[in-house]
Amino acid sequence: MTTDQHQHPSHAPRAQIAILDFGSQYSHLIARRLRELHIFCELYSCLVTKEELFGGTTTEDDHPKQIIGIILSGGPNSVYDPKAPHVAEGVWKEIEERKIPLLGICYGMQELAHVFGGKVAPCEKREYGKATVVVTTAPTTTTPDDGTTADGSGDEDVSPLLAGLPNEFDVWMSHGDKLHEVPTGFRAVVLYYRKPAPRTPPTWPLKISTQMWGIQFHPEVTHSPFGKDLLRNFAVNIVGAKQDWIMSDYAQEFMQDVRMKVGEHGHVIGAVSGGVDSTVAAVLMTRAIGHRFHAILVDNGCLRKDEATQVLKRMRDDCGVNLRCVYAQDRFLSQLKGVTDPEVKRKIIGGTFIDIFQEEAKMIEEENGIHCDFLLQGTLYPDVIESVSYKGPSATIKTHHNVGGLPASMKLKLIEPLRELFKDEVRELGIALGIDEVSVWRHPFPGPGLAIRILGEVTPERVAILQEADAIVIEELVNSGHYRKIGQAFVVLLPVKSVGVMGDGRTYENVACVRCVETTDYMTADFYHLPHDILGRMSSRVINEVVGINRLCYDISSKPPATIEWE
Repeated sequence: MTTDQHQHPSHAPRAQIAILDFGSQYSHLIARRLRELHIFCELYSCLVTKEELFGGTTTEDDHPKQIIGIILSGGPNSVYDPKAPHVAEGVWKEIEERKIPLLGICYGMQELAHVFGGKVAPCEKREYGKATVVVTTAPTTTTPDDGTTADGSGDEDVSPLLAGLPNEFDVWMSHGDKLHEVPTGFRAVVLYYRKPAPRTPPTWPLKISTQMWGIQFHPEVTHSPFGKDLLRNFAVNIVGAKQDWIMSDYAQEFMQDVRMKVGEHGHVIGAVSGGVDSTVAAVLMTRAIGHRFHAILVDNGCLRKDEATQVLKRMRDDCGVNLRCVYAQDRFLSQLKGVTDPEVKRKIIGGTFIDIFQEEAKMIEEENGIHCDFLLQGTLYPDVIESVSYKGPSATIKTHHNVGGLPASMKLKLIEPLRELFKDEVRELGIALGIDEVSVWRHPFPGPGLAIRILGEVTPERVAILQEADAIVIEELVNSGHYRKIGQAFVVLLPVKSVGVMGDGRTYENVACVRCVETTDYMTADFYHLPHDILGRMSSRVINEVVGINRLCYDISSKPPATIEWE
């Protein structure tokens, strides 16, 4: 399938804060923190051109762009390295001429200082981890070793960024370089930090005339407790950004504009899985154009227990989505027979899904005498971030046009209502649309389904065993009140058997493992600390109620180094 272009609503100019990404592992967190403040922002590569950043529309859509503030992220490079990335000269010129407020974070601060003539050099000792900052003075010059001030306290200049913050607070450091000399025309705000004894002070450069700020620590991480307050001070008090990024307004705006894109007689087709992303996207599209949206659910035989029936009830009966289900269990499972490699499993399932989707799309068109011109896709903003993030001078920045590898013969235009949203915003949008909480708070489920949670060969018998075990574990999490606290939970069926004793007999059956993780962004995750009594109840129920399992384990791995899914 080829997509002629992304189809997005057209809007009046939308004010935004632009985040220029220098490759930091925390860049996406800056965007998340601003979105939590209901401030619209977008992330761009640090190599973005002046035309891309200030001209035309927002990233890959039709929203007229209005950049009101800029944040430079951290990054792993050293600004003085010949191969280090730098903001384009044209972008700097535009920032200066428009007097756009700017905040540099870690590498971003060093980039700010480096470009304007300051001296950045290695620290005597690298600083990684927790530090305590003590606000002292705001001099015009400073010597790097003792923080000697030249004149004036300059407190009135410091207050906008530090408004409401205590004089002493904890932060998170992650750097090997520091600012040794403040650029001409900048004022230094010196803050001592200690671990626990006073150390060489980091320096915040501040250019009053254009409101350029730089900080050495990372306010976007949760390890900096007052970081969100500092970002609010910058975005709201200094930039003047409005806190009007509200999901109920977003829904109404999308529905009005998608009607204009699709027209009075246009039709949209899309695949749904019952997960929160596809549910919210499908309901949103249904509210916009009614039964001219045609949803397809494919039961590949590797769904959770009673999943197809439950999805049909929730989406078709309760939400009014024009949904048809294709029962293709035998077709998928027959092709998976004897296959153990996880990548081969994914390719088989993906290829078979494409074939079925194409067949059903053709059938829908023939049965209704229509032609579908548009494809609904549940792209989220993390996918877009992956497309535009800086990955180094030798890396290719891919364009995110992932439409599931559908055939080139299907010429459709994409509609992506969720492409500007994070997962938590999708849930907020679902609540605003009146979707039931069970659907909104469902944990993510992989496209290949249980096929990649069955290590080894996938057979109907092994699928049935895992479905039962998985259903018990999820039920226990819901009943104990832990389900909503967990980012993702599931059971893995291992290609291992163990000896057991049940009653007076010996058993030799399968081993299963429970996986529960805490995460907000799914890029990093920690195992969830379930109380032992709940683990014990899960184990007892699974072993007693599921024929074929006689041992249950609990996965205590974090991501990284492990991944959330096992395959």
